Amino acid sequence: MTVENIPNVRTCITPLEEDIKVYEQDRVGEIPDKKFFNKNRKKIDEDVVIVGSGPAGLMAAITAAKQEVPSILLVDENHLFGGQLIKQSHKFFGSEEEKAGTRGIDLAIELMEQVNSFKNIKSMLETTIIGCYNGKNNHKLIAVKRLTKGDQLYEINCKSVIFACGAMENMLAFPGNDLPGVYGAGGVQTLMNVYGVKPGKEVLMIGAGNVGLIVSYQLLQAGVSVNRVVEILPKIGGYNVHAAKLRRCGVPIFTSHSIKEVYGKGKVEGATVVAVNNSFKEIPGTEENVTCDTVCIAVGLTPSIRLLEQIGAKTEYIAEAGGHVAIHDSSMQTTVKGVFVAGDSSGIEEASTAMIEGQLAGISAALLLGYDKEAGKLKKKFRKALDGFRSGPFGLKPKTCKEKIACCWDGGINY
Repeated sequence: MTVENIPNVRTCITPLEEDIKVYEQDRVGEIPDKKFFNKNRKKIDEDVVIVGSGPAGLMAAITAAKQEVPSILLVDENHLFGGQLIKQSHKFFGSEEEKAGTRGIDLAIELMEQVNSFKNIKSMLETTIIGCYNGKNNHKLIAVKRLTKGDQLYEINCKSVIFACGAMENMLAFPGNDLPGVYGAGGVQTLMNVYGVKPGKEVLMIGAGNVGLIVSYQLLQAGVSVNRVVEILPKIGGYNVHAAKLRRCGVPIFTSHSIKEVYGKGKVEGATVVAVNNSFKEIPGTEENVTCDTVCIAVGLTPSIRLLEQIGAKTEYIAEAGGHVAIHDSSMQTTVKGVFVAGDSSGIEEASTAMIEGQLAGISAALLLGYDKEAGKLKKKFRKALDGFRSGPFGLKPKTCKEKIACCWDGGINY
């Protein structure tokens, strides 16, 4: 939207202020005159810059710092570090080394304490990267930091950059999807688990993957009723343990069903769901009205790769990755030397694998700059851990994703 005459502002991450002026925006907004003209541009020189402070970005910073890279800068557009971790109150699966049994909210605090313990890591919150450029021997990032008395423009020069930008939520097209009360699952988690605000009283959940199941249970824990979970596929996509918790609480899960429309005067007052056949076509006569004031959409994620595209990294559409993804080698380096990727930006997976990819990217970036403290041994360890996570039935999709990424690299990659 347009906020204080500034177009294209993402209101989902912009702090609300008293008397703030927010306007609807139809496609491209009007650029304000001379916003940054005659403004001082502060210049920063760093060895490694990490864009994004979710599990991948935090682990990349920690790992590079342990390699004794002199100057590391961690940048995030939000007002808190931790990415999706600060929304996740459930315990992680996996091995003890990847923090199995730890809740995301606790893990975010633990990792930030580690980051703050390193003198060679600096951080910038509420800072958005708006430009990425390649020089002869370095990379240049243009950033805007939100300040109380106006924004500050930065020119950040670095020898290597790691993009750990995460992913964007997918939405669905149906009548009424723009009514107040229709949320993405990440938005619901942010309201509840970060700000302590209930999104509504009666929720219809669309999507029975892990996110949809987990957020449904978190809604119940917050005292919000979940009418049902609707899944278009013939079977549940998430772990059975999450589905079992919902069923024990009396929440039905309707597979081979989808949402047809949402209705209400100025806000969500109800929705129509419908059964679908094997071709995902609606079955006439199966429509059912569901009374609810909130519809939560949990239908997957798409890797956030806009900055990677701008800096010139090769991208390809890979279905198993969740969409277009930056092609990268087994060290997480993209087709642009010194530019690395980690986490959901490299293909949608779990937080545990994002952390390991962050470690791999961090140590690879450090090694590229000549900082080697058993880097080869550690890289083998991280790759082995990734192979372990991708060996089970739920790891088939990410494993296939990485194999396809390898095929897109000239000459192929041995993962």
